[in-house]
Amino acid sequence: MAQKREHNVAGARTGPSLKSLTYSADKNPLLAPNAIEIKKRKVQTGVREEPTADGGTRVSAIHEIIEKDETEFVKVFADGVKAAFGLSRTAYRVFQLVLQKYQDEPMVGGYADSVYLAWFDGGLSGVDVGMTDRTFQTGLRELLGKNFLAPRLPNVFWVNPSLFFKGNRVLFVREYVKKNSADAKRRAELEGQGQARIAGME
Repeated sequence: MAQKREHNVAGARTGPSLKSLTYSADKNPLLAPNAIEIKKRKVQTGVREEPTADGGTRVSAIHEIIEKDETEFVKVFADGVKAAFGLSRTAYRVFQLVLQKYQDEPMVGGYADSVYLAWFDGGLSGVDVGMTDRTFQTGLRELLGKNFLAPRLPNVFWVNPSLFFKGNRVLFVREYVKKNSADAKRRAELEGQGQARIAGME
């Protein structure tokens, strides 16, 4: 059974050392478990059946669908990822650069699983991107620390397929749980038990 990759906040923010990366040339480690129209928007509501700690099974759901052109779509996607993962400004800038490079990667079987990132001649792939090598490396380390990328070979990185894709739909899910509710306490207990099991396996 695949283990969930765990990182502390400080480690995720700084990321691993780029001089001592552990490469995985053959297998992408990031594959393991990291209706009303309103101006280009569609809002759907419903009730989802899901077991809860207090024996209930009903969860209220509101699903909003918003149309964006290609430029807006990429920006909304990047902004959503930045907010969800708490990316620093530097990591966000590097993420945007990596997204652009990923779009140029050739697809195999309808999918590109890695991206080539080499810094030379004062820029990414020899192109000035408005930052220094050191700034780029700082952002890259944070993306590695937060499981956006994983080292495959020197200058080649596996991509997390949930965060890099060439599709035309993206779904950000934000779940709200009442503070101190039985559900919240039960979730915390289950997460604690899961982390304890993982720690025991290490």
